[in-house]
Amino acid sequence: MMMCKEATRLMSLKQDRRLTFQESISLRFHLTMCGACRQCDHQFSLLHHRAGKRFEAEFEEMPGGDGAGTGGSGRRE
Repeated sequence: MMMCKEATRLMSLKQDRRLTFQESISLRFHLTMCGACRQCDHQFSLLHHRAGKRFEAEFEEMPGGDGAGTGGSGRRE
């Protein structure tokens, strides 16, 4: 069985990229057996979701309303 340290690494990795089939199956199996890692996985997902929303809000607040921070001119001031 996978150790919690490896499961945590995969949980973090899946926030950045799609896991391989083997990684995904191994992680799912571990999560069925380990309540602490299920909670950790939930927290990773929650943080990733909230960080994404914060980034989107900051992006929309940039000058010019286009999110580029260029004032709409295409060049930085």
